[in-house]
Amino acid sequence: MKPFGYVVPPDQAAAVALVTGRPGAAFLAGGTNLVDLMKLGVAAPDLLVDVAGLLPGRIERTPAGGLRIGAAVRNSDLAADPRVRAEFPVLAQAVLAGASGQLRNMATVGGNLLQRTRCLYFQDVTKPCNKRVPGSGCPARAGEHRNLAILGGSLHCVATHPSDMAVALAALDAVVHVEGAAGPRAIPFSELYRLPGDEPDRETTLERGDLITAVEVPALGQAVRSAYRKVRDRASYAFGVASVAAALDVADGVVREARIALGAVAPLPWRARRAEQVLAGRPATAEWFARAAGAELAAAAPLPDNAFKVTLVRNIVVRMLSALAGARAGDTA
Repeated sequence: MKPFGYVVPPDQAAAVALVTGRPGAAFLAGGTNLVDLMKLGVAAPDLLVDVAGLLPGRIERTPAGGLRIGAAVRNSDLAADPRVRAEFPVLAQAVLAGASGQLRNMATVGGNLLQRTRCLYFQDVTKPCNKRVPGSGCPARAGEHRNLAILGGSLHCVATHPSDMAVALAALDAVVHVEGAAGPRAIPFSELYRLPGDEPDRETTLERGDLITAVEVPALGQAVRSAYRKVRDRASYAFGVASVAAALDVADGVVREARIALGAVAPLPWRARRAEQVLAGRPATAEWFARAAGAELAAAAPLPDNAFKVTLVRNIVVRMLSALAGARAGDTA
């Protein structure tokens, strides 16, 4: 591991100034992802700026009835919060589906959103990777890609975003609060991440030195009827092969609103807006859930070894929405 400095700044503004003005500096909070990358040689900051004690570590009710989650809230505390469990079960379930209990006790909300991909080529510094070394190539396309993207990838990168929490927050239309060199600002969750295109090393819209301070989840009545389902190769701690976060509002057997996000199938938490549009005003049946999933997955561009994800995601969406609607998986309109 490359030698590095360590500093605890007096406040958020000082932390932002340090990282903004020093290209080799990086924020440190829980460190559960960054420290691993440093051990692998993937990340090599020359200065760690500890912000764990500078960020809010509380979950508070907003005036509009939603929740404001401090960036330093530990994942385990988020999943255990009674308000989150009762009002946003999809979020609590997503957090519990990610990592081990020990890691959830250390990991923070802000850091969770900025996890780096678990693509094997990104983590192996002896291999080329456009995300790690721009212009070096993407060997995953012809190599090991079983767990990689079927949506939103490009010729330059097919890595997937690893966060479970982010998939739930995408479905809930969360807002990310940031402190930057120009002051505070709020970023809609749908605008936080970037598709790889021809610049896969740029994963978010954050600027150098931007510090996530909180995540706000708006009040949504239908979020009570929500869930997260993750398919992985083993039941214990493992990254997903595919996942779905969904919230459903049904009245008299008709879908009034659906919120659906897909995980482990794209370079970012994939909001399934086409599927949502198909379902609006339609019967809450397995047939229509399948049509909606098919409409979303029509844009899929799988590689040979991950084409199975198309069928897998379709089946997860149908079963999850059927369960949320109280329908049976075999029901038809």
